Amino acid sequence: MTDTVLSMAGVDKSFRRTTVLNDCTFSVERGTVTALVGPNGAGKSTIMSLAVGLLAPDRGDVTVLGQRVGQRGITPGLSYLAQHKPLYPRFTVKEILRFGRSTNPSWDQDYASELVEAAEVPLSAQVKSLSPGHRTRVALALALGRRPEVLLLDEPLADLDPVARRDVARTLMRDAAEHGTTIVLSSHVLSELADVADQLLLLREHRIRLAGAIDDVTDDHYVLVGSGDPAAVANLGAVVAEVKGSGGTAFVVRGPRPSAAPGWQVDDASLDDVVLAHLTVRSAS
Repeated sequence: MTDTVLSMAGVDKSFRRTTVLNDCTFSVERGTVTALVGPNGAGKSTIMSLAVGLLAPDRGDVTVLGQRVGQRGITPGLSYLAQHKPLYPRFTVKEILRFGRSTNPSWDQDYASELVEAAEVPLSAQVKSLSPGHRTRVALALALGRRPEVLLLDEPLADLDPVARRDVARTLMRDAAEHGTTIVLSSHVLSELADVADQLLLLREHRIRLAGAIDDVTDDHYVLVGSGDPAAVANLGAVVAEVKGSGGTAFVVRGPRPSAAPGWQVDDASLDDVVLAHLTVRSAS
């Protein structure tokens, strides 16, 4: 039996005459790390704002930790780090951590301090003087210091260099493994998502178009490389997208691998292959 901690059912959201979400439906299970991916403007931040209660859906239901989300503040047990990482600019890092301790009953001071110190962020520095990377680490410590059951992260890796991205990824994986924290993070850095996340939600054209365990999703696709008409391959499956290159055409295909494909090369599909294919294809609905 699964334990759903975040779900949306038939959610619509528009801003004036612009549709952002249309019949958006998905669920996130406890203890998973889910990558929410999609093109710019697809509605990833809108989904997170709806989950937090900063926005209300035009239609449909949003549920977090068994409670229907309203506009009465963040659901207990939920922590959210927005893309712009709001922090009081004149506070020192030490004051930010003190603020977290005074406003959160479940605050873990030792853990928050450990996260900041591991990143070598000076406690006496004002937030406005910090580099973008250090500001991200402080914001993450503030979010994780609450010891949330569900953590939403909107583009948490964007301001980090490769080494810092690796360290943050390790922090998130450790938190999920040791404390069972359910994490949903949006990002454009697909290569790092594969190392952090075990679940995928792909948002395109106003709704979730692909969902599931990353290993299952990639195993359900393959790359067919060659020249000619792929329709001649027996038991081809559904061609999601094609990319023309100097060595022929690569087709990303969804379905079981063909037992034989004379004249064609059949390769494993990476997460990049699958996500980019599904983001470029246009659906009929």
